[in-house]
Amino acid sequence: MSHLRGSLVDLPLVTDMNVAGVPVRLYRPVDDAKPGPLVVYFHGGGWVHGSLDKHEALCRDMAHRTTASVLAVEYRKAPEHPYPAALDDAWQVVLTMLTHPVDTGTDPLRVAVWGDSAGANLAAVVSRRARDAELSLCHQLLVCPATDAAMTSASYAEFATGHGMTASDMAWYYAQYRAGSVPDNEPDLSPLHLEDKRNLAPATIVTAENDVLRDEGEEYGRQLMTAGVDVSMRRFPGIHGFFGLPGLFDHAEGARVFAARRLRAALHGPDSPH
Repeated sequence: MSHLRGSLVDLPLVTDMNVAGVPVRLYRPVDDAKPGPLVVYFHGGGWVHGSLDKHEALCRDMAHRTTASVLAVEYRKAPEHPYPAALDDAWQVVLTMLTHPVDTGTDPLRVAVWGDSAGANLAAVVSRRARDAELSLCHQLLVCPATDAAMTSASYAEFATGHGMTASDMAWYYAQYRAGSVPDNEPDLSPLHLEDKRNLAPATIVTAENDVLRDEGEEYGRQLMTAGVDVSMRRFPGIHGFFGLPGLFDHAEGARVFAARRLRAALHGPDSPH
């Protein structure tokens, strides 16, 4: 599978460390002593699977494309560590980067979050926590986000089977993550149900055409727009997980170009080179 995830882009610095007691891996695309922008990344895997090693190629590629450091977070996994363990880990890392970003060469005024699938769920909720803490988060990149544990959207029925990740797969992941005790409409589990979405970080949302999570991701984007948030949203051909598999899905390249352009503008300014 490694070749399907793309080649490993050479970077000046890749190092493992801990932030707020959470294991992380830092990818720095430039050899520069000045504090620079940072993207905190939460991988997918249904809050159960995934690792820093599995998403190595993707993180290296996006660090290179954005000319921003990427900090990949190895949050705790369910079912051994159910909700809200992963979310708490994600938030502690972002909180630290926004307040005391020691040892990472980070400018705390230029921090964004990014996540895939379950990781995009974490990124969305962390963005809300940053807003409520009156901390400035530059951007949130949400790739095929899980935003509603109710799983009632039309795309859940349309792509329930035969398109990679199934509806029953998502039901199983949610069952592992919330250990049966968290209601569907809890905003920290289902950010779609957050009542007040005003003043959240500007967002880029990528969805896949044949994905059970497609409709809820796009509905989340529409609700952000209604609340006055700057949102750019695009649907790409493909199935869930296509973004991380450029060796298998041609449209992964276009999605990464789109996502990186938005991140660059947020972190370096709108006139940054594309």
